[in-house]
Amino acid sequence: MPRPLHSIALLTAMSALTIPAWAAQNIKQAALPQLAKPIAKQAIPYRPLAQRAHPEPESLAPAEPQPKWTGNGELGYASAHGNSTTESFNGRLNMKYADGFWAHSFDLFGLRATGEFTQTDDDGNSQLERRTTANRYTVNGNSAYLMDARGTINTSLRHEQDDFGTYSRQQSLSLSYGNRVIDSEKTQLDLQIGPGYRRTHHRLDDEEQAGPIARGRIGLKYSMSENTELVNTLLVESGDYNTFAQNDLGVSVAMNSHLALKAGWQARHNSNADDDRKKTDTLTTMNVVYKFK
Repeated sequence: MPRPLHSIALLTAMSALTIPAWAAQNIKQAALPQLAKPIAKQAIPYRPLAQRAHPEPESLAPAEPQPKWTGNGELGYASAHGNSTTESFNGRLNMKYADGFWAHSFDLFGLRATGEFTQTDDDGNSQLERRTTANRYTVNGNSAYLMDARGTINTSLRHEQDDFGTYSRQQSLSLSYGNRVIDSEKTQLDLQIGPGYRRTHHRLDDEEQAGPIARGRIGLKYSMSENTELVNTLLVESGDYNTFAQNDLGVSVAMNSHLALKAGWQARHNSNADDDRKKTDTLTTMNVVYKFK
């Protein structure tokens, strides 16, 4: 083949393989969506900073203590029959409610005893009579504001009804400052002192007396062992016409997390008593205790 004809054939073949500009532009536009699609699937969507997950400040702060009820109830009963018949019953309910800086407590105590006695009339005839020998109940309420880890401001209310005492009714209201003097793993000692006001009703004279008082309270709790606890409470209300004092001592042995046996001794004293009444009364009990948790 002559040389000029060979050159013309080569140029013709190269022109056939060359892509026109308009065709290349169309191919580029069609390929771009296909190339961008896999990239879009892997892209992380944009989220504003305020919508991004982050720990709330409240979740980092310690949770506030929740309001809590605690308390216990105890019952004791004794009965004797034969040459003499006597029955006695005593019970106590103690409840506490703590809510933040406030702590409230309520205590209810009741005692009732009966017995049979031989009564002889003027003709010499005798018969058995059943008499009530003790009938008393006491209600105590206290509200305490926690000033710090140990100090409290307390408002206390006490009401007592006693059918066989010098004073058939005693009511008192007081405001006191309290402090936990000892607070260890085994021992807690609380003291309260402050002024108050008392109103009483004299049983024989049927008269009302009222006046200011000074009130003091000492509360001791001591863990003798893992399941044995000693508790002692002394209350004193002193005024112009009478000084009332009551001490409650108890030793309880836990049988499980809810039940315990408790031996108790109570002494009550009124400085101003009638001639036919003793100034000091004592009560010994053996009760079953149920703890509320």
